[in-house]
Amino acid sequence: MGYKSDIEIAQECTMSPITEIAEKAGIDEKYLEQYGKYKAKIDYSLLKESDKPNGKLILVTAINPTPAGEGKTTT
Repeated sequence: MGYKSDIEIAQECTMSPITEIAEKAGIDEKYLEQYGKYKAKIDYSLLKESDKPNGKLILVTAINPTPAGEGKTTT
């Protein structure tokens, strides 16, 4: 069973604008530092101004196996 290439996976996806994703998450656009249409950094001041209780830290990572089957951290 073969695996799809990165480009095949990417071409099957439909990206959403980062402003749309931020809106769904309840993040005002004034806290976004946009890098194009699809990615942004969130201003740290959003955490200071929030009246919500402390949340949980979520770390995201991925492994991209090489043809030899070794893992290589990519993000």
